[in-house]
Amino acid sequence: MSETLLEMKNITKTFPGVKALDNVNLKVKPNEVHALVGENGAGKSTLMNVLSGVYPFGTYTGDIIFDGQTCKFTDIKSSEKAGIVIIHQELTLSPNLSIAENMFIGDERAKNGIINWDKTREDALTYMKRLGLNENPDTKINKLGVGKQQLVEICKALAKDCKVLILDEPTSALNETDSQHLLDILKELRDKINISSVIISHKLNEVAYVADTITIVRDGQTIETLDVHRDEKGQADISEDRIIKGMVGREITDRFPARDNPIGDVLFEVKNWTVYNPDDPERKKLDDINIKVRAGEVVGIAGLVGAGRTELATSIFGKFYGVNISGQTLIKGKEVNLDSIPKAIEAGLSYVSEDRKEYGLVLIQSIKDNTSMAKLKKLVHNGVINDHEEIMAAEKYRKLMNTKTPTIMQKTGNLSGGNQQKVVLSKWLFSDPKILILDEPTRGIDVGAKHEIYTIINQLAAQGMACIMISSEMPEVIGMSDRIYVMSEGKITAELPGKTATQEEIMRNILGN
Repeated sequence: MSETLLEMKNITKTFPGVKALDNVNLKVKPNEVHALVGENGAGKSTLMNVLSGVYPFGTYTGDIIFDGQTCKFTDIKSSEKAGIVIIHQELTLSPNLSIAENMFIGDERAKNGIINWDKTREDALTYMKRLGLNENPDTKINKLGVGKQQLVEICKALAKDCKVLILDEPTSALNETDSQHLLDILKELRDKINISSVIISHKLNEVAYVADTITIVRDGQTIETLDVHRDEKGQADISEDRIIKGMVGREITDRFPARDNPIGDVLFEVKNWTVYNPDDPERKKLDDINIKVRAGEVVGIAGLVGAGRTELATSIFGKFYGVNISGQTLIKGKEVNLDSIPKAIEAGLSYVSEDRKEYGLVLIQSIKDNTSMAKLKKLVHNGVINDHEEIMAAEKYRKLMNTKTPTIMQKTGNLSGGNQQKVVLSKWLFSDPKILILDEPTRGIDVGAKHEIYTIINQLAAQGMACIMISSEMPEVIGMSDRIYVMSEGKITAELPGKTATQEEIMRNILGN
């Protein structure tokens, strides 16, 4: 067997004004999990889009050699026919179709134009069993959690006789249990079915756990490829700090920058907050929540997916979520009415959503337009938007956030994930908040951009802002918080000091042990 299954040689890809890839090289061996890592905007997804035919032959220079043959993929179907299948970060399943229907879209089990539904279900069950997906194949996708939807995507890939599986940030929306299960499946595909995987991930602990080889890209160029060796316990000989050094070109000695600003009086308080589920008004989603946040303080909220953390944030912020809401919200001890998003913004609240593409940004609009949209009235004089002031404001926050872009007129959808997150923060800081709610503020962004976001949060706290940070990454909650509230099943189960809290202590309070 050849030592190389897939080789990408001297791949160069240029967009107007930007060289996204500059002579990038990648080699994938048979039966390996190959991690592709780098900062946001380094070119990882662009490289995989070249490989999978999203960017067809002729739009880039360089060669793709797969299974000994030089390939000229013109679209996704041609790469899939060769055995290369990509699963994008945003899943491409049809929510109102069943598992079986989704699995064979475009490859229907049909004869003479008539679908054989018995064969469709039978084949679906074969692939589902292989991945341990214990569901009825007639179950609609919208009835499944994100973790199981990921497994359906992998089943689809297996049904296409996949030889190389590409996964772009596959665990970004998964909880710890589902993430671990997915990584173990990649190992099984390697060991039992001889499928190689290329995984793009910012979660370096996952890279260290699953990868046989790591290729690091930076600024559109290949920096190095590292072979991972493991001891008898499976521990990798390459540390996260070693990977980070390659990604950012320097050592980051303190993942969570220190914060020593004074903490003031209670700025924001939520009392006896109870919220019912809008889809089932008889069922409580949040039960008698009480939290306080002081000026200059970062308060973390920890808990598993489904604990009610996002529902707490969105019910506070203009009662965007929930029905039959009761309780009080107070700013500087005075009760405030936050029953609409405009009222919440006017009162000094801002909410950075966990889903920046759906709720945080208008991707087809420019950085300038996104920056000003939360409080456009600041720029309106006599009914007319002052375009000069809008440009100055957008430039101010671009520099403050160190947003990497050639111009503030750039469409936000063309930015990397980390830079999109900086635009979301710019938008809400432009609204002059006193209280900033951050829901998964570093989801899907690289370690260098994370450090920049943490530094910005510290600067905001130093200015006297009250920050509430929701995160599924426990090291992040512990590393950034002055205090931590633990949530489980819609209730606060503990309040812990950030400096001394441990992951084990948080988990005990989540699980009620």
